[in-house]
Amino acid sequence: MIIDKLYEEVLGNGPVCVGLDTRFEYLPEYLINSTKTLEEKIFEFNRKIIDATYDLVACYKVQIACYEAFGIEGLKAYSRTLKYIREKGKVVIADIKRGDILSTAEMYAKAHFEGDFEADFITVNPYMGLDAISPYFKYLNTGEKGIFVLIRTSNKSSKDFQELNVDNKPLYLKVAENVQKWGESFIGKSGFSLIGGVVGLTFPKEFLEIKNMCGNMFFLIPGYGAQGGTGEDLKEIFKEKMCGVVNSSRGIIKAHKGVDEGLKFNELARKQVIKMKEDILRWQE
Repeated sequence: MIIDKLYEEVLGNGPVCVGLDTRFEYLPEYLINSTKTLEEKIFEFNRKIIDATYDLVACYKVQIACYEAFGIEGLKAYSRTLKYIREKGKVVIADIKRGDILSTAEMYAKAHFEGDFEADFITVNPYMGLDAISPYFKYLNTGEKGIFVLIRTSNKSSKDFQELNVDNKPLYLKVAENVQKWGESFIGKSGFSLIGGVVGLTFPKEFLEIKNMCGNMFFLIPGYGAQGGTGEDLKEIFKEKMCGVVNSSRGIIKAHKGVDEGLKFNELARKQVIKMKEDILRWQE
C-alpha cells in the first residue's frame, strides 16, 4: 500500500515533506530573467530543489493553486513536477483540497488519480460529507492511492467553524471521528490507513487529542516554520510512533531570498531541509 511506502520513507529519511508551492517571485534572478518559457522556468526550479533534497525527505506536496494561477503554462509545470517526483521514486501529495457532490467528486478523482495530474495522495475537504469523499474509495481499493482529509487546519480563522460545539464536542473532533471510521477499511501493514488527516502544528494540544483518538490515522502536518510550529511541538505527537509528515514550503523553497552565502538556491534549500530534519528528530531521542 502507498501508505506503507510513505511510512517507510518516514522511518528511513525522516518526516520532512517539502512543499513545492512555487510562485514566480520565488525563482532566482537567473531564471526570472532567462528566455525560457514560464513552464520551463518553474519546472527547472522545482527539479533542482527535488534533486537537491530527495535523499533527505519523506515526500513532496505540490499546491495546485500556485500553478493554476499561471494558466496552461503553470499546469504544464505542475504536471511535469508530479511526474518527476514519482520518477525519482518519491511519494507526492497533490494539495488540491477538493470537496463537491458525488458526481463532481468522481471527476476530481479521475483527474488527480489518473492522467496528466496523477498523484499518490490528494487533499480533500469533508464539508459536504461522505458523498464528497466516497468517490475516491475505488482508487483507494487498489492500495496505490490515498487521501488526506482536512480536520484541524493551521490557519487562524479555522476556529470560525472548526471549534463550533457539536454534541458537546468541537466540530473538528466530530470530523476526526468520521475520518477515522472511513479509514477502517483501508489499513496497511504499517497500521495506518490510506485515509489520513490534515492537522496543523499550530494547535499542538488539539493535535495530540486527535492523535490519541485516531490510532490508525497518518497525518499531513502543515504549520511548521513560517506559521510558527517547531520540532518541540512534535515531541509528544511523535513520541510513540512517527505518525505523519511535516510540511514546510516557504521556509525551504524561499531559503535563497535575501541571503548571500555564495550558495545556489537548491543548495540553500537542502541546507534548510537538513536544519528542519535535525530540529524535528532531536526531540525524538
